[in-house]
Amino acid sequence: PRQSRRRKSVAIAYEPGQGDGAEPRRQRWEPRDWREQLERIREMRRSRDAPVDEMGVQKCYDISAPPQVMRYQVLLALMLSSQTKDQVTSAAMLRLRRRGLTVDSVLQMDDETLGQIIYPVGFWRNKVKYIKQTTAILKQKYGGDIPSTVEELVQLPGVGPKMAHLAMHIAWDSVAGIAVDTHVHRISNRLQWVKKETKNPEETRVALEEWLPRDLWKEINWLLVGFGQQTCLPVNPRCSQCLNRDICPAAKRL
Repeated sequence: PRQSRRRKSVAIAYEPGQGDGAEPRRQRWEPRDWREQLERIREMRRSRDAPVDEMGVQKCYDISAPPQVMRYQVLLALMLSSQTKDQVTSAAMLRLRRRGLTVDSVLQMDDETLGQIIYPVGFWRNKVKYIKQTTAILKQKYGGDIPSTVEELVQLPGVGPKMAHLAMHIAWDSVAGIAVDTHVHRISNRLQWVKKETKNPEETRVALEEWLPRDLWKEINWLLVGFGQQTCLPVNPRCSQCLNRDICPAAKRL
C-alpha cells in the first residue's frame, strides 16, 4: 500500500505544468494565418451588400413590435430560412407580417393559408407543420415568448442548432455559441480553420469553438455567410477576386 501511494504522488507531480521537470503546457491549436485571413474577409465584407445584409433574418422582423413578438418573428424567420435563399425568406416574412405576425395570429390560421403565404420557401409543407407545432408549444409552455437557452430552443420542432444560436444572438443578444450554416461550414474547411475536415455544420461548430476567441463568435457567422454568398461560392468560387487567394489552402486546388 505504501508503494502504491508513492507511485500516485509521483504521477500527480508530473502532470503538465506541475512539479520540476514537467513538460510545458501545450499551446492551444489555432489555424495558420487565420488572423490575416479574417482581416481580409472583413475588408471584402466592408460594403455590407450581400443578400444576408439586406434580407437576412436580422432584417425580417418588425423592430417596432413588442419584444416578445419581435423574438417570435426572429424564430419564425429562422425556421423559414432553412435551405431557402434570403430573398425568398424575406418575401415570405413580409407577407406574414402584413397579416399581423404573432403567436395568436399563426395559431388561428389554417394550414392551407399558412402554406400559401410562405410558399415557395424550401420544404414549405414540413415548415407549416413545424411552425404550427412550435407556436403551440410557445403559447402553452412559454407564455407566447421563445425559450432563452439553446438547449430549450433545439427541443422545438423544426429548430436546429444553427437556428438556436442565431436566435440567441438576434432575439436575446446573447452569445451561447457559433451559428454554423453551410457557408460557415464550407469556408471553415477551405481555410482549414478546423484541425481536420468536418463532415457537417455541427462538427464545424464544435471545432471552431475550441479555438476561435469568444469575442468573435457573434461576428463570424455574418462575415462568412456574406463572404460565401459573394466570393467563396459553393461551386466555382471567385478565387481571382479573393484577397486571401495567396494564403488560402484551397485556392490552388479549386
